Amino acid sequence: MIWKRSAVLRFYSVCGLLLQGSQGQFPLTQNVTVVEGGTAILTCRVDQNDNTSLQWSNPAQQTLYFDDKKALRDNRIELVRASWHELSISVSDVSLSDEGQYTCSLFTMPVKTSKAYLTVLGVPEKPQISGFSSPVMEGDLMQLTCKTSGSKPAADIRWFKNDKEIKDVKYLKEEDANRKTFTVSSTLDFRVDRSDDGVAVICRVDHESLNATPQVAMQVLEIHYTPSVKIIPSTPFPQEGQPLILTCESKGKPLPEPVLWTKDGGELPDPDRMVVSGRELNILFLNKTDNGTYRCEATNTIGQSSAEYVLIVHDVPNTLLSTTIIPSLTTATVTTTVAITTSPTTSATTSSARDPNALAGQNGPDHALIGGIVAVVVFVTLCSIFLLGRYLARHKGTYLTNEAKGAEDAPDADTAIINAEGSQVNAEEKKEYFI
Repeated sequence: MIWKRSAVLRFYSVCGLLLQGSQGQFPLTQNVTVVEGGTAILTCRVDQNDNTSLQWSNPAQQTLYFDDKKALRDNRIELVRASWHELSISVSDVSLSDEGQYTCSLFTMPVKTSKAYLTVLGVPEKPQISGFSSPVMEGDLMQLTCKTSGSKPAADIRWFKNDKEIKDVKYLKEEDANRKTFTVSSTLDFRVDRSDDGVAVICRVDHESLNATPQVAMQVLEIHYTPSVKIIPSTPFPQEGQPLILTCESKGKPLPEPVLWTKDGGELPDPDRMVVSGRELNILFLNKTDNGTYRCEATNTIGQSSAEYVLIVHDVPNTLLSTTIIPSLTTATVTTTVAITTSPTTSATTSSARDPNALAGQNGPDHALIGGIVAVVVFVTLCSIFLLGRYLARHKGTYLTNEAKGAEDAPDADTAIINAEGSQVNAEEKKEYFI
């Protein structure tokens, strides 16, 4: 009886020591997130442990590992590290069914536990774009839908056109049959025009399981539209005698080929001189009869379009020759001097005019033109001399006889003559003009 009492006391004493030593022991764990198909590492650590066992169990409370001993037959579960301070295990090829709360237990008195939640991300499938049927006519309303499944949590879908994001879209999220993943779709509506031809419309799927590398789907648009036509001349100033090329630049889808050239609403008048090659109208040499309105017409399966060019053929400018400027005619100056002598004789001296035929030195290659100018100058000079001579001939001289000189105070002719001979010194000077 005494032995049994001492054994019981010793048992409670050992249990008290274990309980007292285990008060500072706590298992530590962390939540883990892994992508579906990846590998999850579950780690449980104890800072202070007096050889107490550690154990990992799954969400179904099935023991996976007890210390370094595997308890569940699952080839995907492996031991990473086992010691008195740590128990780490790995779960490879993780599936969505592996998600849940895992428990690490430290077998003290009482047992201490720590929870770690394993999150499994569902990777979205590669997106697909539907709703495009080629070709699309200009002005039609296009509706494109981008769809992806299997994402957990639900993925985000964004649209881009010409590298510019389109915000006005419709978004729909649906839960998959497994009630764990989601199917996401987005719809883009817009009216197309010719500028959309060849443009790449991109659907981009963003998700945390993709490691910042989004999945994309691309659709290149094909838009059919009527031609647009423009005529481009080879020279902006067409001149007579020169060649001219008119290029009919036409854009359309399908591409219009060939083009039709007309002039003033009818056929080209001179096919031998006006040659059509593809989209070009080549006029070999221009003349004034080519003036008119030229029309280029392009047609495809969608429609027809045309452009017009008004041709005005300009004269070839004359080459200006360098000529010498001939000075104007010099007017002759006539000076007359009258002298009074004892005899009723007068003398006059006339200055001669400069030669009007003296011309400046001749320059320039047009000798006929210069000769004509010289002839005109000579003719004008001769006419001027002739007119000047007639003017001087018609101007009569003025003079006084001896009788007139003394007749102012004489009562008769004899007295006048006597007075005139005696008073020549005091007589007034009279002017006389003669030829």
